[in-house]
This record gives sequence, C-alpha cells and structure tokens, in this order.
Amino acid sequence: MPLKALHLSNIFRLVVISLILALLSGCAGRLADDEKTEQQLYQEAQTALDKKRFITAIERLQTLESRFPFGEYGEQAQLELIYAYHQNNQHEQARAAASRFIRLNSDHPQIDYVLYLSGLSAWVAGRHSLEGLKLTNISQRDPGATREAYADFNRLITRFPNSDYAPDAQQRLRYLKNLLAAQEVYIGQFYLRRSAPIAAINRGRGVVEGYRDTPAVADALAVMIEGYLHLDDTEQANKLRQLLVELQPNHPQLKGKKGFVQLHPADKPDKTLLQILSFDLF
Repeated sequence: MPLKALHLSNIFRLVVISLILALLSGCAGRLADDEKTEQQLYQEAQTALDKKRFITAIERLQTLESRFPFGEYGEQAQLELIYAYHQNNQHEQARAAASRFIRLNSDHPQIDYVLYLSGLSAWVAGRHSLEGLKLTNISQRDPGATREAYADFNRLITRFPNSDYAPDAQQRLRYLKNLLAAQEVYIGQFYLRRSAPIAAINRGRGVVEGYRDTPAVADALAVMIEGYLHLDDTEQANKLRQLLVELQPNHPQLKGKKGFVQLHPADKPDKTLLQILSFDLF
C-alpha cells in the first residue's frame, strides 16, 4: 500500500475511534445522571432556581419526583416545581401541579402558599391573554382566568386568614371582584347591542345582587333600566332609575329630573329565530 494511502487510512481510523469514544463518554454521562441520588438532584434543582435557570430546575425536579415520589425531598420538590412552572410562565402546568399537591397533601402546612401561587399563575395568565388580544379595557377580556384567580385567593383568605399571604391575596381579591363586576356589566351591554334585553337585565341583576359593594353597581342599574325600556316596562325602569339617582346622582346616563340616556336604543330589527328559541341569549 502506498505511504500516502496508509497515512490517510490511519487518520480515518483515528477519527472513527475518537467518535466512538465520544459516544461512549456521552452515554456514560447520561447513565451518571440517571444514577444521581435524591439529594444530588434536589441540590442541582436548587442551584438552577438560584440562577433563574427554570427549565433546568423543572427537569431536575421532574426527575426527582418520578424516581423518588416518596423520598425525603418528595413534597418539597413538588412545591419547588409549582414555583418553577410559575416563574417560567408555564401557568397551566403550575395550576395543575398546585391542584395535584392540594389533592394529595390537604393537611400540608404550606397549602396557603400553594393556593397563593395557583392564584398568581391564574392572575398572570389572564394578564398575558389580555396583552395578546391588545384590549385596552381589562374588563372586556375572557373572565375565565379572572374567576380562577378569584377562587384561589378567596379560598386562601377563607381557610388561612392569618397567613402571611392573606394581606396581598385580599388586595388582589378586591381588585378581581371589581373586575368581575365590570365584566358582567360589559356582557350586559353586549346583550343590549344584540337586542337581548332579558339577558342584559339578568346580567345587571347579577351585579346588583352579587357584587353590591363594587363601583360597577351603578352601571349595572343603567343596563337594567335600558333593558326594561327595551321591553316597554317603564314602571320597572322608573323604579330602578330612582335607585340610580340615590346611588349616583351624577351618573352620565341620567338626564334632568326624569330623563335617561339610552346607549343602545330600543329601535331594533325583528328578533331572529335563534334569539326567540334561546330566550334572548344569542
């Protein structure tokens, strides 16, 4: 064999051997990861959390939880995983992990913390969905995440009124209650625009009865007044108008001593068959 060909053959052989060694080294490294102790995995997760490397932390905590579900760090790893999901903006996963933790550890001393994190995840998820829709009025967004956050914070302050997280939860709860009431008013106004006065009246009544300590009550009364005017029930409309005068005499829809400004006048097209069959819900 020519010297040059022999030299090339040796080089090729060395390259192949190097690749094989690299592959073997990689496999050995992966085996080492699989063989790490519970404490090693937990410490690596803590280090990742401290450095805000949340994806790495989630991977370590998931491995720890799957390999050592009843180990020394089992419950703490579940708590850290909820936090890591939340910090990594994986809010659905955070809420699912929180729900699972509460179901399996109902008497755990940190249930208040779990409820708080679950509420925060719903809170942030709602804000992100709002930003994605480019809505300028926060009351016009889908109330689903708002209701979930409200439920979590309400459970927290009801079950753990002396929790360290209760004061902040109470503040957020007050804001969310106002927001939910405003959302109901917005939906009522939507029904007025759709010529569905009965559905609008029901939304307004829900605010007056269920959110009576919120600023949205005046607008809810206005929705109900307009709904009754659409139905030509002036007697009921006048009774509600008097309540609105007493509650907020400077409301923008009040006009003079007995007048009322309709934002969605009752001169509307005939109802569709769907509206009739659905009792004005569509």
